[in-house]
Amino acid sequence: MPKYVLFDTETTGNQEEDRIIQFGAMIVDQTGKVEAYDELCHSDVEIKLEAMEVHNITPNLIQNKPKATETTFYKKLLELNNEENFLIAHNINFDLSMIEKEGFENHFQLIDTLRCAKHLFPQMPYHRLQYLRYALELYKVEDIEAKKHNITIKAHDAIGDVLVMKLFLSKLVKECRKQYPDYNPMEKLVELTKTPVFISTFKFGKYKDKDVVEVAKEDSGYLNWMRSNLKLDEDLKYTLDKVLNQI
Repeated sequence: MPKYVLFDTETTGNQEEDRIIQFGAMIVDQTGKVEAYDELCHSDVEIKLEAMEVHNITPNLIQNKPKATETTFYKKLLELNNEENFLIAHNINFDLSMIEKEGFENHFQLIDTLRCAKHLFPQMPYHRLQYLRYALELYKVEDIEAKKHNITIKAHDAIGDVLVMKLFLSKLVKECRKQYPDYNPMEKLVELTKTPVFISTFKFGKYKDKDVVEVAKEDSGYLNWMRSNLKLDEDLKYTLDKVLNQI
């Protein structure tokens, strides 16, 4: 029977040297049984002030805590690490890269709720978890879910974000069944996770809200500069490569 591991990390920062200082996770089986994990962990890497500003985890809070690899959740992650089970996160590439720094080698099927959101809710202007929390009115039912598992919901807190993600995953499954009725929804979410998203309009920069195809026709030089000089996510790289190859 497959298990679904929804998880989030809080970290010392978002650079190569940074490490995990909190795990939040919910492990769900097909009967609906939930195991919740909320664990702070110690790191020798100093927490950046910019990171503290986001998650409010200060150095004194992680003193005398176990290392990430010594936490109960990390040990459970290793135990469940096989192709029958699903590992789920919002922007999973970041969280997966963080646990890989601890020596983790993935064998789970992966679901990125961020990329799946872009595929299944393309009309949404943003796909950040907190935006979706309000846009889909998840906040109206989250307190009931939180009380079941004795969880306090806070923005940019690992376990709070995981609980919101669990509610959002239910929305994704429902939408997947609607758009792809002939597919197993979890298997389809795995497939969508592997499929880059074509971005129709820019979300930032001097061409914000402009049609990408039209910008490619009018200012391909700028798009080539973006492709070569900016740190872009996989979806935007895919989009720019596609439109630049068509002109």
